[in-house]
Amino acid sequence: MAFAYAVALTGGIATGKSSVAKMFEEDGFTVIDADKIAHDMLDEQAQTVAQMFGDEVVQDGKVDRKRLGAIVFAEPRERKRLEALLHPLIYQRIEERAQKEDAKSKPYIVDIPLFFEGRRYPIGRTLVVYAPQSLQIERCMQRDGLEKEAVLERLAVQIDIEEKRYLADYVIDNSKDQTQLRVEYEKAKEAILKEFA
Repeated sequence: MAFAYAVALTGGIATGKSSVAKMFEEDGFTVIDADKIAHDMLDEQAQTVAQMFGDEVVQDGKVDRKRLGAIVFAEPRERKRLEALLHPLIYQRIEERAQKEDAKSKPYIVDIPLFFEGRRYPIGRTLVVYAPQSLQIERCMQRDGLEKEAVLERLAVQIDIEEKRYLADYVIDNSKDQTQLRVEYEKAKEAILKEFA
C-alpha cells in the first residue's frame, strides 16, 4: 500500500515549510514535493489550461502562474475547475513515487501545502510547520511583495493555522529565529525516526 512510511509535511503560507523540507533532504530523507509536481503538471497541461482560462495565461509554452493565480484565487469556481484538471494527475504521480519509497521501509516526507484542505492523501502521520497568522502575513508580504489584501485572499482558502497545529501529529514551531527552528526540527525528526523504527 502506498504511503505506509509517509509523513505529510504541511503548514500555511510563509510558515517556513520549505526550510524544513530542505533540512529533511539534507539529513537524507526523500522529500516528495507536491508543489513541484503541480508546477511540472501545470506546464505539461499548458495547452488545456490555455483552452480553459484563455491564451494570456500561457507564455512561451509555460503557464504564467501569477496571471493564472489572479484568476483562480479571486474566483472559487475557477479554482475548482483547475483543481479538477490537475489533482488526479498530481495524485497519480505522487502515489507512484510513494510506492517506490515504501519499498525501502523507511520514513519519507510528502510536502503537501494543502494536505488538510484537500483530504486526498491517505497519509497517517502529519507534521505541521507553525507560525501565528500575524507572522504569516508579515513574512508573506515581505517575501512575495504582496499587498495584505492578496495575502488574506490566499489565507482564506486555507484552514486556519491554529486548527492545523491542533490536527498535527508533530509540530515544528517556527515563530522565532533559525536557531530555534533547528531545535524544533531535530525534535520532530527524532520523534519520526523513533516511531518508524
